[in-house]
Amino acid sequence: MSAVLEKIGEGFEQSFLMAYEVWWALVLGFAISAVVQAWVPRERIEGALSGGGLVPIAKATGLGAASSSCSYAAIAIAKSLFQKGASAVTALSFQFASTNLVWELGLVLWVLIGWQFALAEYVGGIVMIALMAVLLRRFVTPRLEEQARLHAQEADAGHQHHTEAAEQLGWRARLTSAEAWSDVAGNFRGDWTMLWKEITIGFLLAGFIGLLGNDFFNVLFITDAPPLIQTIENALVGPVIAILSFVCSVGNVPLAAVLWSGGISFAGVIAFIFADLIVVPIVLAYRKYYGTAFALRITALMFVTIVVAALIVDGLFGVTGLIPTGPRPTRNDIFGSVEVDYKLFLNLFGSVVFVALFWLTRGKGHSHHCAD
Repeated sequence: MSAVLEKIGEGFEQSFLMAYEVWWALVLGFAISAVVQAWVPRERIEGALSGGGLVPIAKATGLGAASSSCSYAAIAIAKSLFQKGASAVTALSFQFASTNLVWELGLVLWVLIGWQFALAEYVGGIVMIALMAVLLRRFVTPRLEEQARLHAQEADAGHQHHTEAAEQLGWRARLTSAEAWSDVAGNFRGDWTMLWKEITIGFLLAGFIGLLGNDFFNVLFITDAPPLIQTIENALVGPVIAILSFVCSVGNVPLAAVLWSGGISFAGVIAFIFADLIVVPIVLAYRKYYGTAFALRITALMFVTIVVAALIVDGLFGVTGLIPTGPRPTRNDIFGSVEVDYKLFLNLFGSVVFVALFWLTRGKGHSHHCAD
C-alpha cells in the first residue's frame, strides 16, 4: 500500500513539475489573448491577417513566433485573432508558429536531447505551415470557415464586454484606463473558465504517464522492419502517443526525451513533439471554440501535416547527417526541479499577473457561456 501511495505522490509531483515548467507562459499567453480580444480593432486584424496569401501567413507566423510557447495559450490567441477576422490559414499558421518556432521550446529541446532536435523543430514548423496552407481547402470549405467564425464569436459572448469603447482609445490611454484593463481581465477570466478543466486534466495525465517505463512506449513501435517502414510507422504512432498523453508544448519535451532515450526514431520523436496541438483537451477546446465539424476537419488537417512534415525533416536531416547518433539521455536528465532560477521568477511574475487580472473582475460576475 505504501508503494502505491508513493507512486501516486510521484505522479502528482511530476504533474506539478510539468505545470511549473509552463505556468508563466500559460498565464502570459492568456493575458496576450485577452489584450487582443479587448484592445485590437477588428479592422486592423482583418487588414493584416485576412486572406490566405503569403504576406498574411508570414505576418501570422512572425506573430506566433514572438508569442507564448504554450499550446493552450496559442489556441486561445488564435481564437481571438480568428474572431477578429483573421482567416483560418493565418490562425492555424499562428498556432503552428507559436508552438514550434519559439526560442524557449528550442532551448529546452537543446538542453534535454540536443541541438539537432531544436533545429528540426524550427525547420519542421515552417514545413508544417507551408503544407497546411496548401492543403487547407481540401479539408475546410469557405462556408465551414465562416460558420466556425460565427460559432467562435457566439461562444465568447458571455465574457466579451465593452470592448468597443476600449478599441476607440489610443494605446497610451488604454494603459491607464481602468475600463480598458477591466475588459482585458474579463476576457482573461473567461478563457480560464472555459479551459481550466482541460488544462488540469492534461497536466495530471502527463505526470502519471511520465511514470511509465520505456517498454510501455516501445511496444507501440516497429523495431524489426526495413528502415523506411519503421520511420513511417514511428511518424504515425508518435502523434498518437502525444494525443493520449495530453501534454502541451514545452511540457511534452520531457516525454519526448523519454521516447528518445527508449530507442524511438528521430521521425517518431519529431512527430510526437509536433502533435501538441491535437491532444484531446485541445481538440475539445476546438469544439467549444469553433463547433464540432470545423474542429474535426482542422484536427485531421493538422495530423496529416504533422506526419508529412516529420517525414520530410527526417529525410532532410538523414541526407545531411544531422540525425544524432551519440548517447541518449537518461531518466535523471528528463524531469527538472524547483530551484532559485529564472523559471522561479517568471512563474512568480505570472502568478502576480494571474491574481491581478482575476482581482480586476471581482464583483462583476463575469460568466462564460460556451455554445456547443
